[in-house]
Amino acid sequence: MAGIVEGRKILVSGARNKWSIAWHTALSLHREGAELAFSVFGEREANGVGKLIAEAGIAAPILQCNATDDAQVEAMFAEIGAHFGGTLDGLLHGVVFANKDDLAGEYVNTSQQGFNLAHDSSVYTLVTMARAARPYLKASGAGSIVTLTYLGAERVVPNYNIMGVAKASLEASVRYLASDLGAENIRVNAVSAGAIKTLAAGAIAGFDAMLDHVALRAPLRRTVDADEVGDAVTFLMSRLARGVTGEVLHVDGGYNILAM
Repeated sequence: MAGIVEGRKILVSGARNKWSIAWHTALSLHREGAELAFSVFGEREANGVGKLIAEAGIAAPILQCNATDDAQVEAMFAEIGAHFGGTLDGLLHGVVFANKDDLAGEYVNTSQQGFNLAHDSSVYTLVTMARAARPYLKASGAGSIVTLTYLGAERVVPNYNIMGVAKASLEASVRYLASDLGAENIRVNAVSAGAIKTLAAGAIAGFDAMLDHVALRAPLRRTVDADEVGDAVTFLMSRLARGVTGEVLHVDGGYNILAM
């Protein structure tokens, strides 16, 4: 039986290693029949993703791109568009970065440089990638953009600090982009992943205690894993979600519904 994204052409950005949510999303998309391409920051990430796709038996181009540079983003999408014959069905935005020093202590002490870096890397990259992808997604007739967010956008999470504020901006950007692009049948959504132990999460002080707390308190009485998040992204990329845009889908075992 054909997968739910069979034949859809999708660019995955932000995969870095075997723990990355973006990588597990790529595995889900591949399993469900998508044709993939990857965007990574630099040579180290390209080498890492190259090994992963070889091990997984995925044939896909890997393009290096600093997504904070508009010219590089435009050039990358021109190359992706050519590779996929002028169309693109989906874009996973998994680009995120902040200074580790800004993920500790009090948010009030966030530096201007740290504030700008987190927003340029984690939010503006969605805007510039959506803008460059737009003509190719429009040509698809049913384009889908999905980004990754976290509950720290809605609530104060200890030691999440500037990333919580950046994720709040990211979620607002999802709504504005959904409004801009909806007339071209391009949908824009976000998946709010529960606490998952990735390399990036390791930079958050007290993260292991957070995992224990979620497992105890979440309605499902467990944490979620990256495969569950990847499957949710795949759903949003598919025709099954053709009426869904501007939404934030929580995949966190229900933890977000709790009062505290």
